[in-house]
Amino acid sequence: MLHDRVLVRLDGESTERLSGSGIVIPATATVGKRLAWALVVATGPHVRQVQRGDRVLFDPEDRAEVELQGTDYVLLRERDLHGVAEPEASGEGTGLYL
Repeated sequence: MLHDRVLVRLDGESTERLSGSGIVIPATATVGKRLAWALVVATGPHVRQVQRGDRVLFDPEDRAEVELQGTDYVLLRERDLHGVAEPEASGEGTGLYL
């Protein structure tokens, strides 16, 4: 990875969603602007806020997709990330730091 780039893999929950009544909403359905969660798999040398293994929140419309060895990834700039999930073990706060 070069410069401030972050390579992420989409979470499974980002592809399909369930409505309140249990109806499956496919990822291709447009329901306004919705951010997506992903797992960081690689970072460039100038990335300061995230590291490998972090769950990050980003706008799925501002992305470049790439396929490596049969797996789909998304390439982002660090500034395109909107939030990072806290590790589950901490147990305090909202679960996000922005």
